[in-house]
Amino acid sequence: MAELATIARPYAEALFKAAASDLDGAAGWLDSLAAIAGNPQLLQFAEDPKVTAAQVFDVVAGVAGPSLPAQAQNFLRTVIDNGRLAALPEMAAQFRALVNARRGTSDAVIQSAFPIDAAALADVVASLEKRFGRKLHAKVEVDPSLIGGIRVVVGDEVLDTSVRARLEQMKVALTA
Repeated sequence: MAELATIARPYAEALFKAAASDLDGAAGWLDSLAAIAGNPQLLQFAEDPKVTAAQVFDVVAGVAGPSLPAQAQNFLRTVIDNGRLAALPEMAAQFRALVNARRGTSDAVIQSAFPIDAAALADVVASLEKRFGRKLHAKVEVDPSLIGGIRVVVGDEVLDTSVRARLEQMKVALTA
């Protein structure tokens, strides 16, 4: 994993510098390309020695759609020509981290046992922003194994108020 991060860093930093005028736009198309590049069948196709870089580019660009900007096409060609397609999801994550660092924000993953409606999510995000002291970009994931409550991951910080976590705490206390 560290190797992938090391490979991805220069690409993310170069894109961050090149896309300084439209960071949100670049983040959007980079996330799309990263999702496409995360497909194991595509990676297997790209690693086939009989397949050219142009063919891989055509497949990825075709899936991404005709609205792929010129900067995205150039970035994708560079990544494919250098054989770094597998590192594209890590490039997107590091790019997002650079954008967040510049803006003083963070990405937050909110795991909940049940779907959260928009009004409740806004309240939760407002409380979490006070707790973590910065603006958060929240993404909600449903995880029924939590039983109830929520688990929030912001960078390397975790706030776990789920029923599952409380049951684990009680189990540890009773067996100690």
